[in-house]
Parts: sequence; C-alpha cells; structure tokens
Amino acid sequence: MINISSPHPTPQSRPAIDPDAVSCWIFDLDNTLYPAASNLFARVSRRMTAFIQAEFTLAEEEARALQKKLFLEYGTTMRGLMVEHDTNPERFLHDVHDIDVSDMAPDPRLATLIDRLPGRRVIFTNGSVPHADRITRQLGIDGLFEGTFDIVAGNFIPKPDPQPYRDMIARFGLDPTSAVMIEDMAKNLKPAAEMGMTTVWLRHDMEWSSDGAGDGHVHHEITDLTTWLEQITGAGVAC
Repeated sequence: MINISSPHPTPQSRPAIDPDAVSCWIFDLDNTLYPAASNLFARVSRRMTAFIQAEFTLAEEEARALQKKLFLEYGTTMRGLMVEHDTNPERFLHDVHDIDVSDMAPDPRLATLIDRLPGRRVIFTNGSVPHADRITRQLGIDGLFEGTFDIVAGNFIPKPDPQPYRDMIARFGLDPTSAVMIEDMAKNLKPAAEMGMTTVWLRHDMEWSSDGAGDGHVHHEITDLTTWLEQITGAGVAC
C-alpha cells in the first residue's frame, strides 16, 4: 500500500488507497484522462462559443461571456442553454464535440497503467459517448473500460447534481463505498464523497478546477494522472 494522501489534508482525508480493496475506478474524461495542458477541451470550448454566436446572433465576446455564465451557474453550458433557452441538447452535443483529435499522441504508458488496475473501470463524463470514444481510441485506451456513463445517460443533468451519480451507480451496479473517483473539478467530487466513494482530485491550473476544493470532500490530491497510477500499481517510485 502506497501513501498518496494529499499534501494538504482535509477534515475528511483518508488513508492511502489499497488498490486491491477497490471494486471500481471511476474516471472523468476531459482534462483527466488527457492533461488539461493539452488544451484539447479548448477546441470544444471554441465550438461552444461558435454555436452560441450562431444561435443568438452574438459577437464572439458576448457569446463567450454567456457561455461562461451558463457553465458556472448550471455545471455545463449545455444545461444552461436547455434551461434558459430550450436548446436541443443532442444538436448541441453533436456540434460542439465534432473536433479533430488526430494530433493527440497515443499514450501507451497510460494504457498499460490503467490495464494494471485491479477491479472494474468506468468513465463518468459530462460529455457524450461519441466524444469519449473518439478520445479513448486516439489515446489507445479504448477497450480498457467497462463502459461510459455520459450526459445523455444522465438525462442531460450534469455533475455535480447528485442524480447522475445515483444513476451511474445503478447502471453499473457499483458499491460506492469501495469505489474511487478521479476528477479534475473538485466540486464534482462532493456527491461522490457523500455517497461513500474515495475521491481523488486531479488539480490543474484552469480556474474551475479548484472550485469547492476546500469543502472537505477531497480525500486525495494529485497533479499528474500517470505518476499517480504508477504509484498505485507499483510501477513507479513511491512518494
């Protein structure tokens, strides 16, 4: 067992993770299974801005401002557009996730490390299954997950609303008390912790990453997924 506890313990910090005691590893997709520094999600964000520009005949700056406002208020821009403007979510998802990922380098090391994890593995994303499939194929990690629970499966209700977490648990028949959830947005770990999951926050420099990080539901904090997986699987040097 390797000590990978956060260097900034919270009131609910837990002991080191014993991988053999984990029944399921739940991974977020965007900015988690690939680094936020890759700026891949920025491509999706630009398509969101363009969608809003066309939908409401706005200048680019006005569209970005509306996009950010909806994201902060509703958890996803799409949810805000649905609630406030009755936007068709499937049309939105198809448009904004139609990005080119061909320049993303495959990550065989990541594939090896995920494959070494004992227990089940699923993806839980506010994106769509086609978006997840496109990225995991490009990274070379497709086939390593039991399935993907996306925003469509969650009835277009995004994290951190607790309902899609409950639906995801039911869909895969998970025991949350022996599950580990890895996510780059700290606030999205709160429902997971409340349901008994062990939470791992993948911290990065984007402004939304740390929102809610001090609320006591982050059990472990990391800055690099591959390094952490090396520690978990015993494939790297322990901290």
